[in-house]
Amino acid sequence: MAVINSIADRQGEMRGWRHLLHQHPETSYEEIWTSDFIAEKLTSFGIEVHRGMGKTGVVGVLRGTGDSDTAIGLRADMDGLPMQEMNSFAHKSETPGRMHACGHDGHCTMLLGAAQYLAETRNFDGTVYFIFQPAEEGGGGGEAMIKDGLFEQFQMRTVWGMHNWPGMDVGKVGVHHGACMAAADMFEIQLTGVGGHAAMPHMGVDPIPCGAALVQSLQTIVSRRVPAMQPAVVSVTIFESGSAFNVTPDVVRLGGTARSFCPEIRSLLQTAIQDLAENTARAYGCAIDFDWRPGYPPTVNHADEANRAAAIAGSIVGADNILTNPDPSMGAEDFAFMLQEKPGAYIWLGAGPAKKGAMLHNTKYDFNDEVLATGASYWARLVESELPK
Repeated sequence: MAVINSIADRQGEMRGWRHLLHQHPETSYEEIWTSDFIAEKLTSFGIEVHRGMGKTGVVGVLRGTGDSDTAIGLRADMDGLPMQEMNSFAHKSETPGRMHACGHDGHCTMLLGAAQYLAETRNFDGTVYFIFQPAEEGGGGGEAMIKDGLFEQFQMRTVWGMHNWPGMDVGKVGVHHGACMAAADMFEIQLTGVGGHAAMPHMGVDPIPCGAALVQSLQTIVSRRVPAMQPAVVSVTIFESGSAFNVTPDVVRLGGTARSFCPEIRSLLQTAIQDLAENTARAYGCAIDFDWRPGYPPTVNHADEANRAAAIAGSIVGADNILTNPDPSMGAEDFAFMLQEKPGAYIWLGAGPAKKGAMLHNTKYDFNDEVLATGASYWARLVESELPK
């Protein structure tokens, strides 16, 4: 692979950064240690640093040679997950109940590696913004940075993202000309009956059979309401009720997620879930409270930028190793908010087979350090290509 030699020579240094980040995971909007670390590194490279956008976000500003006013943004996410790490290696998390289980430690490291190289070489004409974003894991940090004026204060022409992708071979890169990640919305349903003695259920209104029936019914939405060629997912992930073996409860609480790629299906899912919930509650004699929480929109690449991303990635890994339009993921990504505001593209960087089946969001996952130089080289060549001298 044609990684940049000087970046490859610093593989060990980048690995050290990544391991330090892995040891200090912080969840959404709590990335204090992480943002301090990133700001210190950027400053040491001679890069102008801005902090506090999106609460804990960091933006580095680097100007190349020449007088071009063209600017682009490169984005990495910083946050970990509220999980207990089950690994035993030396760089495991030092914070109980917190873990870098999605590779954001690697994402930050690759962007730092590119920033270091670009600060030394400045083989570009224009400005690059290094965007280190908080709260990707459900906190909407990308949207928060936009609301805080990201694109007003740092006026970039395009914005670019990347995610490591376990299950895709090292040396492969996935590029979509359209949607690559799904919209993810949440729903919460409370069913209220009349509790009582479990030996005399006829004296009350038991919400548990109502909840059980609703869980089963919700599974028919995708199979019977969504057009067969349209991807969609409805998953019930919370079912809470009861406190004793001999008590029929008053309340059942259900929660879950609905995922899709196009606005029409997204709207259909909301309507269908609410209709089924209300009608099932009525059939069982329960009262209902329904709450729909819009989440991340679908992550949709812009075609021209996707073509350019593929060409740049191909110069690093070889054109034959670019996977064009692999099956999109039903996972969600709040880089979607940035792509709604600016043209850009989000690529998947092959990370190889996950160790012992430890995929993303698994308690034994770890980022594959083998791809650090590849990702950093992609970022550097992207800047040099988008901002030519």
